[in-house]
Amino acid sequence: MPRLPVSTLLCCSFLCANLAVDAQTLNMKEAISTAIANYGTIKAKTNYVNASEETIKQSKREYLPNFTLSAQQDYGTVNGQTGPLAPLGGGLNASSSGPTLASQNWNAAFGALYLSNINWDFFTFGRIKERIKVSQTQLARDKNDLSQEIFQHEIRVSAAYLNLLAAQRLAQSQQRNLERAIVFKDNAVARAKNGLIAGVDSALANAQVSSAKILLTNAIDLQQEQANRLGVLLGVSSTAFTLDTASINHVPHAILLKDTTADLAQHPTLKYYRARVDLSNEQTNYYKRLKYPTFSFTGTFQGRGSGFGPEYVGNQNIYSSSYSDGINPTRANYLLGVGVVWNLSSILKTNPQVRGQRYTTYGLENEYQLIDQQLHAQLALSETKISNAMANYMEAPEQVKAAAQAYLQKSVQYKNGLATLVDLTQALFVLNRAETDRDIAYTNVWQALLIKSAAMGDYNIFINEF
Repeated sequence: MPRLPVSTLLCCSFLCANLAVDAQTLNMKEAISTAIANYGTIKAKTNYVNASEETIKQSKREYLPNFTLSAQQDYGTVNGQTGPLAPLGGGLNASSSGPTLASQNWNAAFGALYLSNINWDFFTFGRIKERIKVSQTQLARDKNDLSQEIFQHEIRVSAAYLNLLAAQRLAQSQQRNLERAIVFKDNAVARAKNGLIAGVDSALANAQVSSAKILLTNAIDLQQEQANRLGVLLGVSSTAFTLDTASINHVPHAILLKDTTADLAQHPTLKYYRARVDLSNEQTNYYKRLKYPTFSFTGTFQGRGSGFGPEYVGNQNIYSSSYSDGINPTRANYLLGVGVVWNLSSILKTNPQVRGQRYTTYGLENEYQLIDQQLHAQLALSETKISNAMANYMEAPEQVKAAAQAYLQKSVQYKNGLATLVDLTQALFVLNRAETDRDIAYTNVWQALLIKSAAMGDYNIFINEF
């Protein structure tokens, strides 16, 4: 299972029937439902499930006997000739049957053949049953693939939503930082004009404003990039979103639940990998049965008409070129039979195929075990991330409070000539960094819970907190 992206992802957008949405609050659950309804990969895998369901129907109908009807009406000669003949290439050859005469003649009449045939492989040593099981297991695999794709997409969209919230908060912090820098610059310029401070302080203040503008522009650029990425995940074109900030302004209760020994057998990703193993096992069982014979029942009824009379062998004038005389069936035959067909060389051909499929199963088992190990490791790591995120969450307000007090003190001291511009600039930088850390710390608590939800394979752990 892919890990959550470290880089920030996208901004969310609420869409209905492919219409862009502007300035409407989009909450987490709406984002998830929109993404599941619109995302192309989920649509594709839904169609794969539908295709597998039809494959099961087709496999079950393999039990039905083959029932064939045919009719042909021809016009031609019936000269026969003694001698060997073998078809070449496409096997084209006229099926005319008649007496072997001393010389060629061009007597021609109509003829007709009407045929019905039933052929039923009534016993195949379980080959058809195994084919049905393969189709059913393939359907189970595709359904699990769809489920794990939906689960992973829920995780991706949730991460993108949280990342956008963080980016929007960072942009707001940088906006406040710019406003403080402008106030600081205006004050410094006024005091420099009155000769209360050196002119260099005014220049440095202008430089600080420029730096704050660059930081704000970078924050806005990051926010727009995340909005675009989330728009892709949602399957929409709009990237102008207003997110629900109230829903994450609390610590989720599930963050306090610890469980690093959970049974992950029901994890959507592991269920998909297990379904791949099951499908390979069923294919192995099917290949094993290819070496056995097939018992068949056959039944045929045939009618035939000819414009050549029964005495044509002795008298070549006894024939009629009438269409109605030629197509009227005058002879009929039926045939019932039971037979067995066993290609003994299939034993030699099938054994390597069976062994090869077993090796494929072993490889799929190895992949399953690897994913299981990774998920357990990720689950253990999620507890550490939760612990660290909570520590930062608790510390961030204290950092902002202290930085704000320091900035206020330095600002007052600078106005009274008790602090230098460098001191005030440093205090402004520390306050900006503290606000940035706070914005990230709040979001990281939810990201840590999302990582745990992804590792445990239970999205409800995360989404139920909204």
